[in-house]
This record gives sequence, structure tokens and C-alpha cells, in this order.
Amino acid sequence: MSLKLRLSALVSKDAKLRYGIFLIEVGDDPAKSFALLSALAKQNVVEAQFRVGKSYLEGLGVPPSLEDGTRWIRRAAQAGHVQAQFILATLYTIGFPEGFDENSTTLLTNVAQLPKTPDFHQAAIWARKSAEAGFPDAQALLGYVLTNGPADLVQPSEGREWFEKAAKAGSAQGSLGLGMALLYGEERREEDKQRGIAALEKATAAGLATPFYLLAQIHEHGNGKERDLGAAARCYQEAAERGIVAAQARFGLFLLEGRGIERNISRAETWLRRAALGGDVESAALLGDIYVRGDDLAPNYLEAATWYRLAAENGHAAAARGLGLLYLTGTGVHRDPNEAARWFRLSAENGDRVADADLGNLALSGAASDEDKQAMRDRFEKAAEAGDLVSAFNLGVCLAEGVGVPRDERQAAYWMQRAAEGIVNAQYWLGRMYIEGRGFDVNIEEGCRWLEKAATAGMTDAQTLLGQMLVTGRAPGGKNHARALELYREAATHGHVGAMFSAGALYGGGHDVPADRPEALRWFLLAAERGNPLAQLMAGRYLTHGLAGKTDLAAGRKWLERAKSQGVSDAEAELKNLEKSASNGG
Repeated sequence: MSLKLRLSALVSKDAKLRYGIFLIEVGDDPAKSFALLSALAKQNVVEAQFRVGKSYLEGLGVPPSLEDGTRWIRRAAQAGHVQAQFILATLYTIGFPEGFDENSTTLLTNVAQLPKTPDFHQAAIWARKSAEAGFPDAQALLGYVLTNGPADLVQPSEGREWFEKAAKAGSAQGSLGLGMALLYGEERREEDKQRGIAALEKATAAGLATPFYLLAQIHEHGNGKERDLGAAARCYQEAAERGIVAAQARFGLFLLEGRGIERNISRAETWLRRAALGGDVESAALLGDIYVRGDDLAPNYLEAATWYRLAAENGHAAAARGLGLLYLTGTGVHRDPNEAARWFRLSAENGDRVADADLGNLALSGAASDEDKQAMRDRFEKAAEAGDLVSAFNLGVCLAEGVGVPRDERQAAYWMQRAAEGIVNAQYWLGRMYIEGRGFDVNIEEGCRWLEKAATAGMTDAQTLLGQMLVTGRAPGGKNHARALELYREAATHGHVGAMFSAGALYGGGHDVPADRPEALRWFLLAAERGNPLAQLMAGRYLTHGLAGKTDLAAGRKWLERAKSQGVSDAEAELKNLEKSASNGG
């Protein structure tokens, strides 16, 4: 066929056109094809003008040129070429770069990086010409312009009609537009939901990314369909693989948390990384969390700092706080309290109230500058007076500890009382202040009442302090070791190391709860592994003396050595006794 076309092209203009198109479609010689079609375009052959315009736009057989491509596409469109009209409408919808002139001999460079301004009015004109001629993708584009353009163009009913026509003609974009109009448009009706979902499902058959993402959201939230996290995960994956950044972020999160799909931290990290590099700030923050925690991957604090910084620089408050903590502890970055304070301040200014507390703690430690302390106190006071309870609590801490303001425990008590209406930390502080007589006369009953409120809300420090009051008998009603053990176990379960040790001590015997030394050893070991020196001493004693029913001299000696290294004198004595016993053959 190629030989026949080539020979006939020598004598026939139509044959030349067919031969040029043939060379484009088979990809044999795009430069030769362009030369043939370019000559025909100059002879006003409309199809050739269209093909030449496309070649310039796509860089096929000729260096790409938006100017030359647009000029030839416009000539074909003005001559009535339906596809050229559609492409011209698409160009106007995307927008031309600032300073663009299709008739200029000076071509713009780096066109892809230049900002573009859509012209929906021109897009509507050319899309309508093509749509009315029956071109399905132009019908879909016209539907889009009439539903998403400026207010003076928007006609939802007509837009939906064009989407209907495009969808019936087999346009995937038409099905997508119809689905979105039925589900999210201004004129949506409850009975349209199932039709909208069916239209989106039809659009996925063409491999479009957006309908996969929209269906994923429908499955995740149960909007029009029964909630199905497995189906949501599959749709998010399809959309993610097609380059939708938001889908990459959601699919990464599903993998991270095991939602509708088997949990896989390594795969989650891959997808979150792609989303973060695509500009998703939340994904960057999650990557920082992954590398800090370690989870199934080894901890990598340098990576964590990199991702936290990327998110923090784009206004993510929690990431800024995480970066501040790394600088405060010198983890993955050099230790720098001033840099920590800078990130805590940025986090607080972006609404992270925990960062306010971190900044306050930094100030309490003396690491923050006087300027930071004063600015922090002023911000707290202004917000507290406006009724912000978190700021009232932080202002109370500043006044109680003399941070950025002279110490004034009575004023601190006033603000703590205000904050305690809704802030658990303030309830704990208020309880302590009553018990210690700071800003109030000593009132154990009132102090324990506030501790009980904070403990019930799940605050581990309050649970542990109230437990101590119940063990020593300072609480109203005297000793209550059973209740204390409940509080210690609750706090320990949520990671409070001191409560782990205290639970072990109660189980060890000599208290008003049944002794359970294996359980005592379990809690001592948990606290010992987290660095508690007294728990290390007790774990060493239990294991070397077999107090829980089993003896393990090597493990016991290890824990005693660790306790000794932390300055526990009793551990040193225990080790000497072990050495003496060993030398005596005991």
C-alpha cells in the first residue's frame, strides 16, 4: 500500500495528502510527512493545515512551536475543520502564556513553565462550533465550559445536556462530565446519584484517572454506595498510577494504616513520597512521621527532618513542631534550641496549640530568647482574654513559672481555673496547684477532684499523680491501692513509664492488692526498657534472685549494670553481692 500511495502522490494532491497522513500514522518518516503536508497546507488544503498544526503542537517531524501550531490550527478551524475547532477550543481552555502571539516570528521559550490565562469565552465559541457539528469530545468540552466557566457563561442545564450527548456518543470525557454534573452539580437530585456513579464507572473503562479518584471517594465515604474501603483502595491505586497526586496521597495513607488493603509501610512510603514530591504537604508530614517512628522501616531522622522541613515550609503546623523537636533533641540534625524555638513558633502561628506548649517548655528550660518569651506571653494573653482556653492555660503556665512575665501564682490560678473548663492539661495543673498550695490555700479534696477529672479524660500524668495520692493515703478517704493500681495500669498502657514502675511496685507485694510477682516483673521490664533506673534495679533484683519464679543471672546483671550507670547506689551493692556470691561458689 505504501508503494501505491507513493506513486499516486506524484500526480494527485489528494494522494499526497493520504500519503502524508499514512507516514504520520505508521511513524516511518515524520519529517517527510511534515514536508508533504506543509506544502499542501500552503495550498489551502484544510486537512493538511490541521495536520501541520498538530505536528507543530506535538513536535512531530518538526521542532515544537505553540505559535506555528496555533496559527495553522486556527486556519483549519476557520475553514470549518471540526477537530481543529475542538483543539483550538482546548487551547483556549488551557490558556495561552502571557505575551503569546501566534503571528510573532519571535517564539516563546520554556512555554510549559509560563503561567497561562484561560479564555473561556473563546473556548465556548470554538467548542460550540465543533459540538454542533457532532464531535463528541467537543460536546464534552462545551459541557465543561458551561458548568465550570465564568458566571456569565455558566448554564448548568445546557452543560449537562452536552455531557449527555457526548456520553451517548461514546466520549469518555462526556461520561466523566455527566457523572460529575449528576453527583456534584448545582442541579443535582437524589435520584441522579446512581446515574452519576454509573457514568463515572463508564468513564473508567477508557482509563481516565479522575473518575477512578471520584469513585474512590464515593466508596470511602459511602456516598451513593455502601461504604467499601477495599473498593476505595483499588480505585485510589488506579488513580494514583495515572498520576493524580491526591490519589497517591490517599493510597499511601490507606497502605500506611491498612485501610481496605493489607498494611505495607514500604509501599506506603513509596506512594507518599510521590505525592509529597508532587506538592502534597500532608504526605510530606506523614513521611516525616514514618521515619521518626521507624515502624517497619529503620528510623532515619535525617530523612524525617528533610520531609518535615518540606511540609513545614509550606505551612504544615504539626510538621514544623516535629522539626522543632528534632532540633531540640539534636536528632538527625545538629542540636540547636534557637532553631527549635523558630520552628515551634512557626507551628504555633499556624495553629498548633501543642507547639505553643512546646515553646513554653523551651522557655521554661531557659533555651528560648527573652524576645520569644515575651512574644509568646503576649500572644497567649491576647487570645486568652478573647476566650481561647488553650491560651488561658499557656498564660497560666507562664505566670506560674515566671516565663516572659514576673511570677504571679494567684494570677496563674485565675487563668488555670478559666482554662480548666475545657482543657485537660489545665485540670491537671489546677489539681497540683490546690495540692501544693500554689495560688490557693492547700485544698487536697479540691485538688484530687480536678486530678480525677483529668485522669478520667485520659491524661496519664494526672492518673499517675492521683495514684500516688491514693497509695500514700493523702487523698480524701485515705488509701485505696486497688483504685491506684487501676490508674497506674491505665497510664502505663498509654506509655507512662513512671506508672509502669508504680504498677510493678504494687504487684510486688506489701500493698492492699494481691501480690503477683510475674506481673510485677513484666511491668518492671517494660519500664526498664524505657530507661527508668529504679525499674532497672527491680528487674535486676527479680531476675537475679528468682523473685518471679525464674532466675536469669545474665539478664539480671545487665539491668543492674544499667541502673548503676544511672547512679542507683543500690544497684552497685547488688552487683557486689553477686560477685561475692560467685566467688564463694554460691
